[in-house]
Amino acid sequence: MDLLLRGASLIDGTGSPARPADVAVEGDRIVAVAGPGELTPGPETEVVDLGGLTLAPGFIDVHTHYDAQILWDPDLTPSSWHGVTTVVMGNCGFGVAPTRPEHREIVVRTLENVEGMSMEALDAGIDWCFETFPEYLDALDRRPKRLNVAAFLGHTPLRLFATGGEERPATPEELDTLRALVREALDAGAIGFSTSRQPAHQGAFGRPVPSRFAEVDEVYAIAEVLGEAGKGVLQVSIGPGLFVGQFSDLAVRYGVPVTWTALMARADKPGAAMRTVERGAGLPGEVYPQIACRPIVMQIGMADPMPLAEIDEWKEVLALPRADREALYRDTGWRDRARETTLKAWSHRWPKTSVEETGAHPETVGIPLDLLADERGTTPFDLMLDLALSDGMATRFRIVLDNDGDEEVGQLLADDRTLLGLSDAGAHATQLCDACYSTHLLGHWVRERGALSLEKAVWRLTGHPHHAFRIKDRGLVEPGFHADLVAFDPATVGTTAVERVADQPGGADRLVVRSTGVERVWVNGVATRAAGEELDGTRPGRLLRA
Repeated sequence: MDLLLRGASLIDGTGSPARPADVAVEGDRIVAVAGPGELTPGPETEVVDLGGLTLAPGFIDVHTHYDAQILWDPDLTPSSWHGVTTVVMGNCGFGVAPTRPEHREIVVRTLENVEGMSMEALDAGIDWCFETFPEYLDALDRRPKRLNVAAFLGHTPLRLFATGGEERPATPEELDTLRALVREALDAGAIGFSTSRQPAHQGAFGRPVPSRFAEVDEVYAIAEVLGEAGKGVLQVSIGPGLFVGQFSDLAVRYGVPVTWTALMARADKPGAAMRTVERGAGLPGEVYPQIACRPIVMQIGMADPMPLAEIDEWKEVLALPRADREALYRDTGWRDRARETTLKAWSHRWPKTSVEETGAHPETVGIPLDLLADERGTTPFDLMLDLALSDGMATRFRIVLDNDGDEEVGQLLADDRTLLGLSDAGAHATQLCDACYSTHLLGHWVRERGALSLEKAVWRLTGHPHHAFRIKDRGLVEPGFHADLVAFDPATVGTTAVERVADQPGGADRLVVRSTGVERVWVNGVATRAAGEELDGTRPGRLLRA
């Protein structure tokens, strides 16, 4: 053996109780798991004492958007700080491949509007050394990386590639092309196919993202390719014509696992999420609703008001370049049209919206916007715009968007019929940071709330995604599995406060959260973190080809 890990309390990812055990690693694989003292190291074996720590499989994050960031950040931060050893990219139908040169701007602007990515960072950081999806995977394969990565083929770049971006259903000939490209991507190693029919997904120039122009039959025709290939996960962001009934039908008809986003627990609709779980569970097929373990809280500025895209009048804002949006906010005609619809659509959010960052109005920080508007004799809609305009568009608002039904979130976490995901790591970089979901789960929901056991939480982060996403030989501590491992202190594991840093290409900023209690991490048998600190320049991650 090359490495012997001793003295830990082992939680193996199966859901079985923790037990004292030693783990031996040779090369990139686990070769033995035995009782304390039963394994004898050789003269060259590195022996690591993990006394007082819990040893678990490396965490698998099934819902990220690192498709662009991986091209400039081989460490895939901040996920790598939180015990994550494998990420799945390309969710919700988005990605950067396949992309023809003439469509690069549309892809960048789509990621800017929908996923809250900085256009400056994307323009400066993306190395367009690929056009097809197999070429993109090959580019990822060649790049050194700290974590293992797997990628969905996204419907939006695929449709741009096959239809030229025309806003219409595909012709029969184009559908044949789409199906052939999906099969090509699966053969190259795509983990599956992702799509979105989400009405809030407004892409380049404020237009619906290309996947929303596909008929539901197109999604079925593509799912059929996954079934014929005998591999691949179908991931869907819900929208008209695609919900639990269709997911069951797709899973049964084509024999593919289906996972959908997002199942949220809302404080103003208690019990609705659990009723959806029950409804889906009553139908046949392998279907996984994805849940989050953190409230969806965003910091947004009026220069990039992506969460408001669900309201028609705000689609006009997203259609404009950022520099021109201020003028629209000053237009009384637009305000008169947008005011009532915005006030009504966000009626449940104004009490949970407040100023987070401002250079001009520090006295407003932390006060719910509806109360502040009442004090000033205006509406939350007008006040939000006026505060931003008077601060050079620098004001950022903290908005609790969703998943704030705290008690029901705990119920969802305890229900094995849901799949934990929705970190959105790599997306919404200036607006939120939920890449820390794994350490938040272990610290908040396990240690502080007792909503689920440590063994169940580890299963949610490892064994469950291993099974649902067919991630071979990762996610369990068993002989023959890859040595993706994390050792953490259950008494201190958790998260730090959110901080804003300017470390992206083009000088773009983002929000990050750091971890506490994550002491050691190994990826493919190579240490990437020790004594609670990242090891510089260590990049043993691999492209996982399905």
